[in-house]
Amino acid sequence: MTLTSKLRQRVHYARASDGVRIAWAESGSGAPLVKASNWLSHLEYEWESPVWRHWMRFFSECGRFVRYDERGCGMSASAPVHRTLDRWTDDLAAVIDAADPGAPVTLLGISMGAPTCIAYAIRHPERVARMILYGGYARGKLQRGPVVEREFRAMLELARIGWGRDNPSFRQLFTSRFIPAAAPEQVEWFNELCRRTVTGEVAADLLEARGAVNVTDLLPLVRTPTLVVHPRGDEVASIDEGQRLAEGIPGAEFLELDSRNHLLLEHEPAWDRFREAVLEFIGEAGAVRESVFAALSVRERQVLALITEGLSNTEIAERLTISEKTVRNHTSNVFDKLGVWSRAQAIVFARDHGFKP
Repeated sequence: MTLTSKLRQRVHYARASDGVRIAWAESGSGAPLVKASNWLSHLEYEWESPVWRHWMRFFSECGRFVRYDERGCGMSASAPVHRTLDRWTDDLAAVIDAADPGAPVTLLGISMGAPTCIAYAIRHPERVARMILYGGYARGKLQRGPVVEREFRAMLELARIGWGRDNPSFRQLFTSRFIPAAAPEQVEWFNELCRRTVTGEVAADLLEARGAVNVTDLLPLVRTPTLVVHPRGDEVASIDEGQRLAEGIPGAEFLELDSRNHLLLEHEPAWDRFREAVLEFIGEAGAVRESVFAALSVRERQVLALITEGLSNTEIAERLTISEKTVRNHTSNVFDKLGVWSRAQAIVFARDHGFKP
């Protein structure tokens, strides 16, 4: 059972203010939650991703989740010029306008998405209810001193030379920094994402444009409630950059996570901590728990409760005085409605979402 069999995304196109075509997608329903574009994305390819699918599932449970491919990446049109913070902010505005959420949105800024969200929230404070900034930074790598700049320029040259080669070793240099604790399947997927989304020249240009970003002076102007989350061992954006964001944004809350990965993986304890913090911040924890289990019938809730106690189908049948076949049917319905495909996953899902019989 895959993510797409239980959760459907709908892909659309919008026009940026300069006419460039931007691909965006929505999944889930409820209050709007918009993710600013970040380094390397492909709306269709990442939908089944072993690196991203738990992020999409979680945020689609939180509300109407909107995300998009930045210009020049994935399903969006290429645009050789105008790679600036102002342009990225305009593109975010175009997607929000196209999605027409009505209510103020929750902004999710991951990595480079953080400066974009900050700039948008200052421009349009009435359209932003809150911001979640994860693994973000105020200063690009060309703004962090000569040692960081030298290393960064060497990586730009490597991208231009070796990005598109059949041998993935050049792309894996980037992968190993984003997800150093990943499993082989996840490493292979991210290497392929690099190849599918952009050419080496575009990758280097995008990275160089990001390196020039500096929103330090904008931070005191933010008036939006903000949660800043950062992995302690992040090699892409060091934790001091996350701390700089939290220090500069008035009233921002800061959460440090025990992880080396720039993108949290599903098996990490830090992922559970991140979800708990997000749900508490957006005030949706109770609503999410209720909506997740609302589709279950009374009997299905009883079956799920007994599954969480570790009972087998035979034992559940005896406890409820029904046949094993009926138990199997109820169990299959529970799995379908919760989007899981094993008893172990059902138990974890029920625990993580606060299931109460």
